[in-house]
Amino acid sequence: MKERGEERTLESRRIYQGQVVSLRVDTVSLPGGRVIRREIVEHRSAVAIVPLDGAGNILMVRQFRRAAGVILLEVPAGLVEEGETIEDGAHRELAEETGYRAGRLEKLAGFYSAPGFCTEFLNVFLATELTPGTPHTEADEDIEAVWMPLPRIRELIASGEVRDAKSVAGLMLALDRLEHPLLWPSMSAK
Repeated sequence: MKERGEERTLESRRIYQGQVVSLRVDTVSLPGGRVIRREIVEHRSAVAIVPLDGAGNILMVRQFRRAAGVILLEVPAGLVEEGETIEDGAHRELAEETGYRAGRLEKLAGFYSAPGFCTEFLNVFLATELTPGTPHTEADEDIEAVWMPLPRIRELIASGEVRDAKSVAGLMLALDRLEHPLLWPSMSAK
Protein backbone atom coordinates (compact mmCIF):
# COMPACT_ATOMS: atom_id res chain seq x y z
CA MET A 1 0.00 0.00 0.00
CA LYS A 2 1.21 3.49 -0.85
CA GLU A 3 2.35 5.73 1.97
CA ARG A 4 0.28 8.95 2.24
CA GLY A 5 1.13 12.27 3.81
CA GLU A 6 2.44 15.74 3.19
CA GLU A 7 5.19 16.48 0.76
CA ARG A 8 8.36 18.11 2.10
CA THR A 9 9.65 21.11 0.13
CA LEU A 10 13.34 20.81 -0.69
CA GLU A 11 13.57 23.85 -2.97
CA SER A 12 11.17 26.49 -4.27
CA ARG A 13 12.01 28.67 -7.27
CA ARG A 14 9.81 31.44 -8.74
CA ILE A 15 10.18 31.42 -12.52
CA TYR A 16 7.56 34.03 -13.43
CA GLN A 17 6.08 36.99 -11.55
CA GLY A 18 3.04 38.58 -13.23
CA GLN A 19 0.35 41.04 -12.23
CA VAL A 20 -2.32 38.37 -11.81
CA VAL A 21 -0.40 35.10 -11.40
CA SER A 22 3.07 33.90 -10.56
CA LEU A 23 4.60 30.56 -11.36
CA ARG A 24 6.95 28.64 -9.12
CA VAL A 25 8.57 25.24 -9.35
CA ASP A 26 8.87 23.31 -6.10
CA THR A 27 11.18 20.34 -5.69
CA VAL A 28 9.54 18.11 -3.11
CA SER A 29 10.17 14.85 -1.34
CA LEU A 30 7.18 12.50 -1.32
CA PRO A 31 6.40 10.52 1.85
CA GLY A 32 8.11 7.45 0.36
CA GLY A 33 11.32 9.44 -0.29
CA ARG A 34 10.95 9.96 -4.04
CA VAL A 35 11.92 13.48 -5.21
CA ILE A 36 9.76 15.21 -7.86
CA ARG A 37 8.95 18.71 -9.16
CA ARG A 38 5.62 20.49 -8.82
CA GLU A 39 4.63 23.48 -10.96
CA ILE A 40 2.46 25.85 -8.92
CA VAL A 41 0.44 28.81 -10.19
CA GLU A 42 0.20 31.36 -7.38
CA HIS A 43 -3.03 33.36 -7.44
CA ARG A 44 -4.64 35.53 -4.78
CA SER A 45 -7.90 34.61 -3.09
CA ALA A 46 -11.02 35.46 -5.05
CA VAL A 47 -14.73 35.97 -4.53
CA ALA A 48 -17.78 34.96 -6.56
CA ILE A 49 -21.14 36.54 -5.89
CA VAL A 50 -24.63 35.21 -6.70
CA PRO A 51 -26.82 38.35 -6.66
CA LEU A 52 -30.54 37.59 -6.17
CA ASP A 53 -33.26 40.25 -6.45
CA GLY A 54 -36.63 40.22 -4.68
CA ALA A 55 -38.40 38.95 -7.82
CA GLY A 56 -36.30 35.77 -8.03
CA ASN A 57 -33.78 36.78 -10.69
CA ILE A 58 -30.04 36.22 -10.63
CA LEU A 59 -27.77 39.00 -11.91
CA MET A 60 -25.03 37.54 -14.09
CA VAL A 61 -22.36 38.96 -16.38
CA ARG A 62 -21.30 38.14 -19.92
CA GLN A 63 -17.68 38.69 -20.81
CA PHE A 64 -15.04 37.40 -23.18
CA ARG A 65 -12.49 35.19 -21.45
CA ARG A 66 -9.17 35.06 -23.31
CA ALA A 67 -8.03 31.75 -21.77
CA ALA A 68 -11.25 30.00 -22.82
CA GLY A 69 -11.49 31.94 -26.09
CA VAL A 70 -15.24 32.51 -25.72
CA ILE A 71 -17.82 34.82 -24.17
CA LEU A 72 -19.00 33.25 -20.92
CA LEU A 73 -22.10 33.79 -18.81
CA GLU A 74 -20.85 33.98 -15.23
CA VAL A 75 -21.63 35.19 -11.75
CA PRO A 76 -19.78 38.42 -10.84
CA ALA A 77 -16.34 37.63 -9.42
CA GLY A 78 -12.86 38.94 -8.88
CA LEU A 79 -9.73 39.02 -6.78
CA VAL A 80 -9.58 40.08 -3.16
CA GLU A 81 -7.32 43.13 -2.91
CA GLU A 82 -4.46 43.25 -0.42
CA GLY A 83 -5.71 44.34 3.03
CA GLU A 84 -9.33 43.68 2.07
CA THR A 85 -11.62 41.15 3.78
CA ILE A 86 -13.39 38.64 1.57
CA GLU A 87 -16.69 40.33 2.39
CA ASP A 88 -15.32 43.73 1.37
CA GLY A 89 -13.99 42.17 -1.82
CA ALA A 90 -17.40 40.66 -2.60
CA HIS A 91 -19.16 44.00 -2.05
CA ARG A 92 -16.58 45.84 -4.19
CA GLU A 93 -16.61 43.32 -7.07
CA LEU A 94 -20.43 43.26 -7.18
CA ALA A 95 -20.56 47.05 -7.34
CA GLU A 96 -17.72 47.33 -9.88
CA GLU A 97 -19.08 44.74 -12.31
CA THR A 98 -22.83 45.36 -12.00
CA GLY A 99 -23.35 48.65 -10.17
CA TYR A 100 -25.52 46.86 -7.61
CA ARG A 101 -24.91 46.92 -3.87
CA ALA A 102 -25.99 44.17 -1.50
CA GLY A 103 -27.76 44.96 1.76
CA ARG A 104 -27.16 41.36 2.82
CA LEU A 105 -24.24 39.11 1.97
CA GLU A 106 -24.13 35.45 3.05
CA LYS A 107 -21.10 33.23 2.58
CA LEU A 108 -22.14 29.94 1.01
CA ALA A 109 -18.78 28.14 0.75
CA GLY A 110 -15.10 28.40 0.02
CA PHE A 111 -13.02 26.06 -2.11
CA TYR A 112 -9.80 25.70 -4.07
CA SER A 113 -10.56 26.27 -7.74
CA ALA A 114 -7.80 23.96 -9.10
CA PRO A 115 -5.74 22.53 -6.18
CA GLY A 116 -3.66 20.29 -8.41
CA PHE A 117 -1.65 23.27 -9.67
CA CYS A 118 -3.08 26.56 -8.35
CA THR A 119 -3.21 28.28 -4.93
CA GLU A 120 -6.43 30.24 -5.62
CA PHE A 121 -9.08 29.91 -2.90
CA LEU A 122 -12.53 31.04 -4.00
CA ASN A 123 -15.19 32.32 -1.58
CA VAL A 124 -18.80 32.19 -2.80
CA PHE A 125 -21.49 34.56 -1.51
CA LEU A 126 -25.24 34.98 -1.93
CA ALA A 127 -26.08 38.69 -2.21
CA THR A 128 -29.61 39.92 -1.53
CA GLU A 129 -31.39 43.20 -0.73
CA LEU A 130 -29.90 44.66 -3.90
CA THR A 131 -29.92 48.36 -4.75
CA PRO A 132 -28.93 49.61 -8.22
CA GLY A 133 -26.03 51.89 -9.01
CA THR A 134 -23.48 52.52 -11.73
CA PRO A 135 -20.91 49.86 -12.64
CA HIS A 136 -17.24 50.85 -12.46
CA THR A 137 -15.52 48.18 -14.53
CA GLU A 138 -11.77 48.21 -14.93
CA ALA A 139 -10.19 49.41 -18.19
CA ASP A 140 -9.51 45.84 -19.37
CA GLU A 141 -13.07 44.61 -18.73
CA ASP A 142 -15.97 44.60 -21.20
CA ILE A 143 -18.87 43.30 -19.11
CA GLU A 144 -22.59 43.10 -19.84
CA ALA A 145 -24.86 42.55 -16.83
CA VAL A 146 -27.88 40.31 -17.52
CA TRP A 147 -30.75 39.12 -15.34
CA MET A 148 -31.65 35.43 -15.42
CA PRO A 149 -34.80 33.98 -13.82
CA LEU A 150 -34.00 31.60 -10.98
CA PRO A 151 -36.05 28.73 -12.52
CA ARG A 152 -33.75 28.79 -15.61
CA ILE A 153 -30.48 28.33 -13.70
CA ARG A 154 -30.37 24.52 -13.84
CA GLU A 155 -31.23 24.63 -17.56
CA LEU A 156 -28.43 27.16 -18.22
CA ILE A 157 -25.94 24.87 -16.48
CA ALA A 158 -27.21 21.66 -18.12
CA SER A 159 -27.16 23.23 -21.59
CA GLY A 160 -23.58 24.47 -21.14
CA GLU A 161 -24.52 28.15 -21.38
CA VAL A 162 -23.06 28.50 -17.87
CA ARG A 163 -19.87 26.47 -17.88
CA ASP A 164 -17.20 27.94 -15.64
CA ALA A 165 -16.63 26.14 -12.36
CA LYS A 166 -17.13 29.07 -9.97
CA SER A 167 -20.46 29.96 -11.56
CA VAL A 168 -21.74 26.38 -11.67
CA ALA A 169 -20.71 25.81 -8.04
CA GLY A 170 -21.98 29.19 -6.85
CA LEU A 171 -25.33 28.88 -8.58
CA MET A 172 -25.90 25.31 -7.36
CA LEU A 173 -24.94 26.31 -3.81
CA ALA A 174 -27.34 29.27 -3.97
CA LEU A 175 -30.16 27.08 -5.29
CA ASP A 176 -29.59 24.59 -2.49
CA ARG A 177 -29.51 27.39 0.10
CA LEU A 178 -32.76 28.86 -1.22
CA GLU A 179 -34.55 25.50 -1.60
CA HIS A 180 -33.38 24.05 1.75
CA PRO A 181 -32.85 27.01 4.12
CA LEU A 182 -33.22 24.94 7.29
CA LEU A 183 -30.29 22.73 6.30
CA TRP A 184 -27.90 25.68 6.10
CA PRO A 185 -26.24 27.34 9.09
CA SER A 186 -26.69 31.09 9.20
CA MET A 187 -23.44 32.72 8.04
CA SER A 188 -24.56 36.21 7.07
CA ALA A 189 -22.31 39.24 6.87
CA LYS A 190 -23.29 42.83 6.30
